[in-house]
Amino acid sequence: MPKKIVLSFLALLLAAGLSACSVMQGTYQKKVDEADTLSKRLAALQKKNDDLIAENAVLKADLERMTLQNEKLATDLSYVTDQRDKAVSDKEELDRILKARSDNLSQTISELRKKVADLDAENTKLQAENASLAKAREEQVQKSSTDESMLEKMKSEISQGQVAISELKGKLTVTMVDSILFDSGKAEVKRGGIEILGKIVSILKDVSDKSIRIEGHTDTMQISRPPAQRYPTNWELSAARAVNVARFLQDQGIDPANLSAAAYGEWKPVATNDTAEGKAKNRRIEIILVPKE
Repeated sequence: MPKKIVLSFLALLLAAGLSACSVMQGTYQKKVDEADTLSKRLAALQKKNDDLIAENAVLKADLERMTLQNEKLATDLSYVTDQRDKAVSDKEELDRILKARSDNLSQTISELRKKVADLDAENTKLQAENASLAKAREEQVQKSSTDESMLEKMKSEISQGQVAISELKGKLTVTMVDSILFDSGKAEVKRGGIEILGKIVSILKDVSDKSIRIEGHTDTMQISRPPAQRYPTNWELSAARAVNVARFLQDQGIDPANLSAAAYGEWKPVATNDTAEGKAKNRRIEIILVPKE
């Protein structure tokens, strides 16, 4: 009878050991599988970031080393399973080893996750910077092309002082003295002015990322009759001239959604109004290319 009790006790002890060891092995295998999955994701991210190749290579070597260690541990575990009926103490030692290895593997997984997150953040940052640089480069190329085309087509008028082209803070401005576009006191674009505006149209048609603002300016000379009946002040005259230029550009195929007209009358001079030369500079139409909002 005592012998049966001892045998029953040993059987229960063996079953408990088998159950505990199976649970520990399942937990450990789950962590190994998770480490393998993270390693594959890390390998994919290595292709996106050359700056982290060296560090990723070290991680890969570490993971391969751990795989070899896991294989050896699996062999040891198989051996201990076969012999656990002879040495229960070996099971306890194995549990201790598995726990230590599991803790180390958990720490490695945590470190891998952090490195994956860091790589994701770095790649996102680099992609944003590349997109910004590409956009800036494209805008610079387009601006240079527009400037060169405008200078080439208007070189005759520029040499005669009838047209001036300037660029400041991303805004390209084409300034035309009023005499090449309008007769004195009138707002209708004359034939010579139509020819000059026609040169500008061919360039403006290729501009898609800028708004086109037409500004009308005058000198301080008050309008005399009969034009005064139609344009009581320089406000009305500068407004009519700006609108007529905008309408001409629209008629030539420029998208009206990109056009706007503004009148400043005599209130934004670029020279003194005390001389005839200064007044001539103040009487002008400005076509300004500004970035779209």
